[in-house]
Amino acid sequence: MVDLLGGADIRELATRLDVMPTKKLGQNFVTDPNTIRRIVSAAKLSGEETVVEIGPGLGSLTLGLLEVAKKVIAVEIDPKMAAELESTIAKRAPGTDFTLVRNDALKVTELPAAPNALVANLPYNISVPVLLHFLEQFESIDKGLVLVQAEVAHRLAATPGSKIYGVPSVKLAWYADSYLAGNVGRNIFWPVPNVDSALVYFAKRETPLGDENLRLATFEVADAAFGQRRKTLRQALAVWAGSPAEAERILIAAGVSPQARGEELDVHQFVAIAQAR
Repeated sequence: MVDLLGGADIRELATRLDVMPTKKLGQNFVTDPNTIRRIVSAAKLSGEETVVEIGPGLGSLTLGLLEVAKKVIAVEIDPKMAAELESTIAKRAPGTDFTLVRNDALKVTELPAAPNALVANLPYNISVPVLLHFLEQFESIDKGLVLVQAEVAHRLAATPGSKIYGVPSVKLAWYADSYLAGNVGRNIFWPVPNVDSALVYFAKRETPLGDENLRLATFEVADAAFGQRRKTLRQALAVWAGSPAEAERILIAAGVSPQARGEELDVHQFVAIAQAR
């Protein structure tokens, strides 16, 4: 049996360690065991996965994952919380398969085992970069669930034609299909954040859209298109292509109207533009 952490447990641990969640690191701890189980359920784990968790903090979600997952690898940069986490797991989830990696998640390029899933309450300030970093570095990840600021969640899962559709939407779509998997109330966090939070579920594409070179080229196109999102693609891609005329030639070759705007294109169209250059 796994003994999940409640609000009082988290505050007691934080007091004993002299740890205070900081806005600088975007830390907010989930204090409600029922919410933890809801998050784990939304991750659709079969029980056979090796799950990587980013920023476990004091371990509330880690313990929830260990109730279900075959193995959990947690990446934690904070030395105080990392030092306590292993003893918390040993005490509250004895006999489970847990490995702690003490490192900056944005610098991790290898793990002790290949993860099949990523589940994390991501720090608000690095949520998109760290998610994309792990999808780039670990091709074995085939699904996942992240808890992020609601605004970020909606951007990640946005579809073409929406005002919030942009670079994060396209880059996540390169790797996976995604959807919003529910909202999480502010009052289950400590400290209580000033923003709402939401869950994003993603499932990796069975057939990759292309190789690493094409990925980088596609991301370049998306960055350029949304760097001047109010302009037509003929103008927005002019610097990337070398001139407005060359941008128009490439767009026509890709089957995309030069008068379109980035927010109208799906990831396949961005790929076609990259290929037509």
